[in-house]
Amino acid sequence: MTRTASIARATSETDIRLTLALDGTGKVEVATGVGFFDHMLTALARHSLMDLTVAARGDLHIDDHHTVEDVGIVLGQALRQALGDKRGIRRFGQCLLPMDEALAEAAIDISGRPFLAWSVPFQRPKIGTFDTELVEEFFRAFAFNAGITLHVTLKAGTNAHHVAEACFKAVARALRMALETDPRMANEIPSTKGSLEG
Repeated sequence: MTRTASIARATSETDIRLTLALDGTGKVEVATGVGFFDHMLTALARHSLMDLTVAARGDLHIDDHHTVEDVGIVLGQALRQALGDKRGIRRFGQCLLPMDEALAEAAIDISGRPFLAWSVPFQRPKIGTFDTELVEEFFRAFAFNAGITLHVTLKAGTNAHHVAEACFKAVARALRMALETDPRMANEIPSTKGSLEG
């Protein structure tokens, strides 16, 4: 089974085209008009080994919020679609990831039950022109549209760039673990309920 999805979403605020392949090599082609966000999406794809293509146009003359949030929505929808009934996946993943002085922890359950527990304080409101609060907005949109439970906790860190990047890479590594197929459960849905649809 090929675990891929392509989604297009257009509103009065954004126009997004996204393609996702879960069993890739981390090949990335992203253009959102938000440089720092492109950098984070590249890290997310590379470290999760998902192939990701994103072309997004948004109302950046207002701010980056709609573009970042809507990419999270579409990426979450694509992940959910590409997973199908989630048969054979490991389901759970976690990562404790250091980046210089920053240390971020991510834990994922591909459960069908959307939830975000976010405990990541930023000491600065901006990374260049990028609002640091948008990191949480992205992951909330992603988790709720993917139907996953996601916990992200900052254990240490003061540099806002390092903190954000550690979060994206920790989530990527946890995703990689959770999305992997389990050879011992190849045709099984990893749930006592027999379903991971919430």
